[in-house]
Amino acid sequence: MKFMMQLIPTVPASPVERERLAPIAHRTEKIQQMLQEMVELAQLAEDVNFTAVTYSEHHFYTEGLEAGATPIPHLLHLLFNTKRIKVGPVGFVLPTWDPIRLAEDVAWADQISKGRVIVGLARGVFPRWVNVLGQKYGTQPGVLGPEAEQHNREVFQELFQVMKLAWGEEPFSFKGKYYQVPFPADGHEWLPHEATRRYGAPREVDERGWLRKISPVPKPYQKPHPPLFMALTTNEETIRWSAREGVAPIIFLPFPDLAIKGAHFYTDEAAKAGRAYELGQNVGLARLVYLGKTREEALERARNGSIFLFRQFHAKFYKEIPTTIEPMIEAGVAFVGTVDDVRRQMAAVQEKMNPEWFMVLSDQGFMPLYEVKEQLELFGTKIMPEFMG
Repeated sequence: MKFMMQLIPTVPASPVERERLAPIAHRTEKIQQMLQEMVELAQLAEDVNFTAVTYSEHHFYTEGLEAGATPIPHLLHLLFNTKRIKVGPVGFVLPTWDPIRLAEDVAWADQISKGRVIVGLARGVFPRWVNVLGQKYGTQPGVLGPEAEQHNREVFQELFQVMKLAWGEEPFSFKGKYYQVPFPADGHEWLPHEATRRYGAPREVDERGWLRKISPVPKPYQKPHPPLFMALTTNEETIRWSAREGVAPIIFLPFPDLAIKGAHFYTDEAAKAGRAYELGQNVGLARLVYLGKTREEALERARNGSIFLFRQFHAKFYKEIPTTIEPMIEAGVAFVGTVDDVRRQMAAVQEKMNPEWFMVLSDQGFMPLYEVKEQLELFGTKIMPEFMG
């Protein structure tokens, strides 16, 4: 396995402090504390040999939860403060982005870091911000109903095509339902056509001097592009789409039955697309992990962790998401116990599913930093080495 650490990220505070300082995300000193914690945890993850550090994209969180906001500043900040570990959001909520601007931003970060960027993608959950930032496409999150789900998926898949074309070596044109390249799609007169024909990419302009194709620059350092992931999916259709496109899904389904079933969806669909994968290859599994000297200590940490976020937000949109940690433990979504307890759960994952990637969901911001660090170091030094490779 290869290991990721996923930061929410979160403005650090207890529930009592969060209420007392509301809106806590307006407070510069607390934002600075969050940024520093992100750096320290990324550096520790690098020290204990995680392959990647990742984080989510969400906006307008005055409550200070999931306060990732625009991912590119975090990407550059974490790249500049680490040396080897790969960095990237899991993921960019693509139906709210301009796909060419995103492709360019990623390519620049990949060039600046000499190939340390990964790209996770997502379709969005919360209408408070997806509706606003996706308004040019009429995007809404799928939780609002079947029509919103279908539209969101349609926008996502079209913008994904454009993003990948933007990373490619060949100039391209594109006439989709939501996006056109160039604009208008039939082209336009390009007065510097002689310079473009002489010094630019072939076929950008035609013999009449009209611009017909474009070629965004730079191209990524990693060829043909950075590794692609699909964020914390529980959806069969999304898993199958990921398989067709060669994207690695990070599955957040109960283990073992549903998670293994999801991995089989991926393997089967990839085979139809001409990719022969073993079960678990190019697939990730995301889990909450809590360690303690005793199971009781670990359970207490779990009760004080990011279940607060799931209870306050995610469970309001997905009825199947519990509001306490115990059902998540029973479902195998949270691994809780001593080092030996979690080691046994990891061995079962390796034996039954063998995912190429394992994502540890961090409790940064919900628990004291020293506790988050202690657990990360324990997992990285006492558990990970048995399963790496």
